[in-house]
Amino acid sequence: MQRRAFIGLIGGALAWPLSARAQQGATAIGFLSSRSPGESSGVVAAFRDGLREQGFVEGRNLTIAFRWAEGHYDRLPALAAELVALRVALLLAAGGPPSALAAKRATSAIPIVFSGASDPVRLGLVPSLSRPGGNITGMSTLTTPLGAKGIELLKELLPRASVIAYLVNPSNPSGKLEMGEADAAADALGVRLRPVNASSLAELDKAFATLAKMRVDALAVAGEPFFDSQREKIVGLAAKYGIPASYAWRENVVAGGLMSYGTSLTDSYRQAGIYAGRILKGEKPADLPVMQPAKFELILNLGTAKALGIAIPQSLLLRADEVIH
Repeated sequence: MQRRAFIGLIGGALAWPLSARAQQGATAIGFLSSRSPGESSGVVAAFRDGLREQGFVEGRNLTIAFRWAEGHYDRLPALAAELVALRVALLLAAGGPPSALAAKRATSAIPIVFSGASDPVRLGLVPSLSRPGGNITGMSTLTTPLGAKGIELLKELLPRASVIAYLVNPSNPSGKLEMGEADAAADALGVRLRPVNASSLAELDKAFATLAKMRVDALAVAGEPFFDSQREKIVGLAAKYGIPASYAWRENVVAGGLMSYGTSLTDSYRQAGIYAGRILKGEKPADLPVMQPAKFELILNLGTAKALGIAIPQSLLLRADEVIH
């Protein structure tokens, strides 16, 4: 069966049950994600927790229609249109700016909450963080400025580093913004920054093979949903080629990565669930400021550092929020 026909069948099959259950008192919402269902179970659970805090429980008074792009950002507009056609009461745009932008383009009437966007104003999602206006609001992950922080931490970890690579997904509109911040930080530190692009599994393999030939001193990985969904592969490739790497999320370090500095993805999704619940109760997205993270965590992996032959400076160890042995 052709994929387009299959999607149409699924969309049609879901339309009546969602409508029927809505008539019986259950509210139907849409969950649009650039990621994959298998690796997103933790953040989906956090979103449900946030909804539950507002009194909305799936299967009791709430139904959720899920749509997954599985890393193929070009699929998001069609998936967003499917959810809009279902006449859901709210859209959760999960998996970074690609989902949020697709949802915004799909509707100006249905309320939208994005679970995490690096720089919502510069991306054109909202005109202001404090007064988002329109039908969209959500959570900011601040990964754009944190890209620069990753470069600074790598330089502190490896004082002799002169060439640092930056892995970016050109399919993500936030990539260019993050690259600009990282490049400025590298210039200030006297480091050459070498961008390397990847937007698919095959391109990830090619990117790391290229990095090995470039003989870079370290790698910063952009805080980006496709990269996060492939964290084990990326961590494994960094280990295979012996490249010290920094990441945006703690989960990468738990998977064996060297270092991360950033916010909590699960908390971002929980807060998105809370916002979704508040909107379902009658509040307007225009009146809910884009929420910014209050806490940033530095996570280090001593086992990975030892395997790479790196002695982590005491200055970093003392500042670490968590050290994995």
